[in-house]
Amino acid sequence: MSGEHAVEYRIEDLAHHSGATVRTIRAYQDRGLLPKPERRGRSNVYGDSHLARLRQIADLLDRGYTLASIKELLDAWDAGRGLGGVLGLVAEVHGPWSDEEADRISRVELEAAFGGEPDEEAIAEAVDLGVLERIPGRDDEFLVPSPQELAVAAELHAAGVPLVAISGHLRELRGQVEHIASRFLEFTTEHVFARYLGHRPPTDADAADAASMARRLRPLAQQTVDAELARAMRLFATRHLHYHLGTEGAPESGDDSRRVTLPAETIRAVEALVGREHAADFITAATEREVHTRTLDALTANRHEAIDVDQNG
Repeated sequence: MSGEHAVEYRIEDLAHHSGATVRTIRAYQDRGLLPKPERRGRSNVYGDSHLARLRQIADLLDRGYTLASIKELLDAWDAGRGLGGVLGLVAEVHGPWSDEEADRISRVELEAAFGGEPDEEAIAEAVDLGVLERIPGRDDEFLVPSPQELAVAAELHAAGVPLVAISGHLRELRGQVEHIASRFLEFTTEHVFARYLGHRPPTDADAADAASMARRLRPLAQQTVDAELARAMRLFATRHLHYHLGTEGAPESGDDSRRVTLPAETIRAVEALVGREHAADFITAATEREVHTRTLDALTANRHEAIDVDQNG
């Protein structure tokens, strides 16, 4: 054996190296989170294992764990079940759920993007929503967690949407999206992750398998929402367009007499021909083609009339 000795700490030294306070270290001992020190005469002596344990606790607290759940995880660690898989799962869930990278924007650039006029109320609203984050010590610059989201807001504002309407829409949209995320999580937990996380704390192997599965399933939520949003936008945008084209020039009283309802048998025939999902497009295209043909016929007839008049004049 070499002549090296294990490092020993007094409680004050352990607090200094770990970043915890003496009071916190004693509280962890009382809760069973930290092994009791060795007794050397009248002094308590701590070692590197105590320092490593304090750093593990601090890391888990930063990840959102409560002291009670940390106690369960550390008990599993002490029982030889390992923490590697669990920490891997935590890292997978806490990692970025988008490839988008945060950026910074100066106050001058921000004002230029939104009309060139300073608007402290709008900035405060954006900070409250998390679209912007203040940088300590910098009043002339902001952190932008999602440049894409800010760019959308700038485009909407440039198109004529008031800032107050944009922020209100975002609040409403966020609530709906959070509901979708919650439902997706419930769905995958019930049908996928329950077998990995059915006991607390999970074994190291189960946690590692769950982390691998989370990595595979993570993009599915966004892909599903993207596909369904595209479908829904096309559906409702088409309906809105047909409605407004069908009522163009109608009296302000709301008279929809110019809107045309096709017979049910006609719609069924079209669906049988092209499929239900393509029926609306087919009817629209057929209508446009008929209008185009009749317009050309009318123009041709008018031209022939004009020629006849010239010849007979």
